Amino acid sequence: MIKINENYKKLQASYLFSDIAKRVGRFQQEHPDKSIIKLGIGDVTRALPAACIQALHAAVDEMASDSTFHGYGPEQGYDFLREAIAKGDFQSRGCLIEGEEIFVSDGAKCDSGNFQEIFANDIRVAIPDPVYPVYVDTNVMAGRTGAAAEGRYTGLVYLEGNKDNGFIPELPSEPVDLIYLCFPNNPTGATATKAQLKAWVDYAKANKALILFDAAYEAFIQDDDLPRSIYEIEGAQEVAVEFRSFSKTAGFTGTRCAYTVVPKACTAYTASGEPVSIHGLWNRRHTTKFNSVSYPVQRAAEAVYSDAGRAQVKELVAYYMNNARYIREQMEALGYDCIGGENSPYIWIDAKGDSWAFFDKLLLNAGVVCTPGAGFGRCGEGYVRISAFNSFENVQQAMNRIKEVL
Repeated sequence: MIKINENYKKLQASYLFSDIAKRVGRFQQEHPDKSIIKLGIGDVTRALPAACIQALHAAVDEMASDSTFHGYGPEQGYDFLREAIAKGDFQSRGCLIEGEEIFVSDGAKCDSGNFQEIFANDIRVAIPDPVYPVYVDTNVMAGRTGAAAEGRYTGLVYLEGNKDNGFIPELPSEPVDLIYLCFPNNPTGATATKAQLKAWVDYAKANKALILFDAAYEAFIQDDDLPRSIYEIEGAQEVAVEFRSFSKTAGFTGTRCAYTVVPKACTAYTASGEPVSIHGLWNRRHTTKFNSVSYPVQRAAEAVYSDAGRAQVKELVAYYMNNARYIREQMEALGYDCIGGENSPYIWIDAKGDSWAFFDKLLLNAGVVCTPGAGFGRCGEGYVRISAFNSFENVQQAMNRIKEVL
């Protein structure tokens, strides 16, 4: 008799964005004449940068000739992209990251969900609340938690974010082994200073813990004093793995390309306390379960680091950040407290009540889709997230509709 992984039965009823899609789909079926503006899921709407398109076309042309055809590539990614990433995203900011410490993949969501596989099941895991659901659900699937009770799983250490701490959680009050952090934060848009990140790095070093640092939205940071990478903090290479993506930076949500940084100095331990290279463990897992991103897509990603690519990406980011600024200004003018929208494409709004009720009000009365904060954890209740990823014209229309119903 084939048996299931019983941990899957612990998962709460639905993945947040699937639930939202079902509600929106139901509304569209019942009101086929009403247009919907989606400011919920963080999916980009503008075309890929021209430099990336040109590189993609050139790489596809290479695939059309036997002499320039590319078959299986290195599982870790082609050196031309790994080196461009190391120089462009890290060495340019004084971070001593080498190309061979970069692992190219098809998404930061995949990597942030999969990385926990290389650790023991009895580790103590600390997860922020509110939080991107993947961090929680993949640890539930792995069997590191008990059942859900009142919106939380027993066995996890929840790091609470709230209005009082600006949604920047405090250090855990008990020892933990694995820590998830995301800055700029999804869903709240909160950003951490170098001093705040240093406290986490110091904690990890003192407790022989590891930080999984999701920096998928670093390109949206406008304040030069804020760190874009955890490796800007001294000692972070020993205790942190960083996830990045081209999805929001350059519009690769449908093209699929991301990468994970695993410094060679990063260390985990056997049950007897012997140090083990995390880089080596991840390399073994990655090469066993992944066959790399396609050659044309990696060439397109490489083009992000060209002079033209950088300028075009900067323009894309500025476009979405103008949307974010506008949304925040309009919501604040309506009397709603907000964070985010200044160094992040997300605006986190105090809904002054039940977050799903606010979601339904905007959907049913304004035809606008947001994301209810309750789907991100207990501390997200009472808030909603609005995404800046859409055209400015749609954002303006959405805010006009919202004004009429709030």
